[in-house]
Amino acid sequence: MIEYKNILFCTDFSEDANIAFLHSLDLAKKHNAKLHILHAPHSSYAYCKHPVHEHALEGSHEGVPKRAKAALTEEYQNKLGDFDDYLFVVKEGSPDVEIIRYAKKCNIDVIVMGALGKSEQERIEHGSTVSNVSKYAHCHVIAIRNPASQFTLPGSMY
Repeated sequence: MIEYKNILFCTDFSEDANIAFLHSLDLAKKHNAKLHILHAPHSSYAYCKHPVHEHALEGSHEGVPKRAKAALTEEYQNKLGDFDDYLFVVKEGSPDVEIIRYAKKCNIDVIVMGALGKSEQERIEHGSTVSNVSKYAHCHVIAIRNPASQFTLPGSMY
């Protein structure tokens, strides 16, 4: 029997991610598992040798991790209901790299994420986060699609 003790839900706050949240919460309840709720804002400077405060360079305000954690709380706290074995996590960097690192470090048994994210530009520049995570993660990865989204195959195959 498959047993999950640690479930990682990754979000970019997209519609697919919000649907994936419901699946991850259901899995956590069924398996009596800890639910890790992670958001990884992309940071181009996270891997520089010397510290760079990119948000100051871009003219943004400080506190991206703090704002990201507040956004996690605002979006998901009430949806958790009486489920209390969870934690909110923010990791700046390349989302796929940070998700894989966190999953390995925390002995995650399964990663749940939305199949389509918010940013088409990000996918073009860095590749699909879901694709990269599913290729390189040490554990199972479940990509949840929004059933209301229309998908058609190229050509007239179906």
